[in-house]
Amino acid sequence: MAAVLDTVRAFFAPSTYTIDAETPADVVARENLLDRVMGPERRKKSSEKIRRGRLPAKGLALVARDEDGHVIGTVRLWNIEAGVSQQGTPVEALLLGPLAVDCTHEGRGIGGALMRTAISEAAQRSHGAVLLVGDAAYYERFGFFADKTQHLVMPGPFERSRFLALELKDGWLDGAAGMIVASGRKLA
Repeated sequence: MAAVLDTVRAFFAPSTYTIDAETPADVVARENLLDRVMGPERRKKSSEKIRRGRLPAKGLALVARDEDGHVIGTVRLWNIEAGVSQQGTPVEALLLGPLAVDCTHEGRGIGGALMRTAISEAAQRSHGAVLLVGDAAYYERFGFFADKTQHLVMPGPFERSRFLALELKDGWLDGAAGMIVASGRKLA
């Protein structure tokens, strides 16, 4: 019933927004949005430990803006090593998160649009896979499943059923095993 009501609400709600690259001017608005939506406990999550001290993957920090240009949604992807391959080489991948939409704009498809844009942009940039920790029921519609992460672990506590992956290149995570670690650009 809740899904039906969300669909009806989204159908009648004005949905004027754009998806754009995040700019340095968006930082305060993004952080305020994340604090409102996810609360201060968000900084204690295992995914946050991986992101700390790093910059998002090049071209993969996106925001949704309302008709006045205000940030109403955000998603970022981060360079990681998803364990090692059977040959012992690091498996380059992306970690998605956080994804958040301002509560006053929920049900308008903004989160889905951010996800589709992020996945498309990651594929265009020739990345092999995207991993995340999140609600399987939500992320499965974008192709994320737990089967490809069964031999991978996050630093710190995480729920195995919420640790999901999407291969952008078939077989990219085959045989990948070990700890997820940060890679990519460090924050200056």
